[in-house]
Amino acid sequence: FAISFVLALLIRRLSWLEGPIIGVSGVLYAIPSLALFALLIPFTGVRNPLLTAEIALVSYTILILLRNILAGLAAVPREVIEAADGMGYTPSQRLWKVELPVALPVIVAGLRIATVTIIGLVTVTALIGLGGLGYLIVDVGYRRFFLTATIVGSVGAVLLAVSADLRAESWSSSAKSSPGSAIRRTCRDPMACQPDSASTSSSPSFRWSSR
Repeated sequence: FAISFVLALLIRRLSWLEGPIIGVSGVLYAIPSLALFALLIPFTGVRNPLLTAEIALVSYTILILLRNILAGLAAVPREVIEAADGMGYTPSQRLWKVELPVALPVIVAGLRIATVTIIGLVTVTALIGLGGLGYLIVDVGYRRFFLTATIVGSVGAVLLAVSADLRAESWSSSAKSSPGSAIRRTCRDPMACQPDSASTSSSPSFRWSSR
């Protein structure tokens, strides 16, 4: 997530980088997992499968998270940004206190997709010597013709993915009920966001008018 977030901020500052960054991350996402493992092993070494798996799995999440972060930030209403600017927020304060809370539901949706994707792909890492549920599916089930192990590993991976998705869904629900969501709903009219008379430029705050 940190890599995708930094890349998203870089694209916001230098918009001409969006095409190259999205293109490279799209190419990484399109490479089959086994082929990517084979490409990485000469650099990471056969004796370091964990590093190989981490690099590959992180590469698959960059495009998903990057697109959702950019989409969430782009969906922040212009009137919300103008209200924050008018109240004296610096660009950094506006990003952390206004834009990110509003964009949080879209970002969390990307995290849900990335989480389920990684859980599905991590079972393939058994082919490069890692254990886990992939060991049951590949080594015990497929190579030793033990169907029960394959079923147990597959069902375990599905249950793990569903559990992670439900947990992320609870985070998404919390994000939708967060103050940032209230900002997005309320500040459709620039007159709806007015600076608090008690606030100063050093500690700006929003006061939401009743609708």
